Amino acid sequence: MKDKAEIVERWLTGWCISREVFFPVQYQSGFYVFVGDERQKERYVFPELNDDFFELARSIEEPWVYLKVCTSSDQFIGNIPERWQLQPQGYMMTCFHPMSFQEISLATGYGLEFSQYNSTFVIKILAENGEQASIGRVSLVNDFAVYDRIVTEKHHQRKGLATFLLKELEKIAVSKGFLNNILVATEEGKLLYETLGWKVYSLYTSIVIPSGTEI
Repeated sequence: MKDKAEIVERWLTGWCISREVFFPVQYQSGFYVFVGDERQKERYVFPELNDDFFELARSIEEPWVYLKVCTSSDQFIGNIPERWQLQPQGYMMTCFHPMSFQEISLATGYGLEFSQYNSTFVIKILAENGEQASIGRVSLVNDFAVYDRIVTEKHHQRKGLATFLLKELEKIAVSKGFLNNILVATEEGKLLYETLGWKVYSLYTSIVIPSGTEI
């Protein structure tokens, strides 16, 4: 098993490939990514909570720079400036074996659309009227399949679309020889992934200074 810093770097590199941004670079004990979005300019990701994280939290005053760390918020939230806003809890999850799917077929009235850019494979599930019902990506980097932005639109949920989508993405990864799966899930997504055999590898906690925050 790789150490935690290697696993986090593999995931973050896949995230960058999926989002088409520059690869992460080492920043002290963590990693830095220039994202360039209006509401996420940069991100720093730390595999462990340490002084590097706290020093950044004290020095950064610019909005929309994210600090992310693989620990729970109660380990640090009382020891950083109040300008930082805690984001919804994330979960870094891994699955180092085939996912556990029941017999499943695509719901009636839906079709698949496949595309690819760099080492990222995209699957869309479309309704009969052409509306996008669900979408997901898997980026293949080193020996990891990094799953990203698995989303099902609200009025298309509860039809097994996300599960079917994950099954199809896994088929692509396996066909390319990638058997180690990793992603960061929301609270809701975590429940789905656990039914498919994924395990929580680490909590993944994010903070940011929103615009208009008093310094």
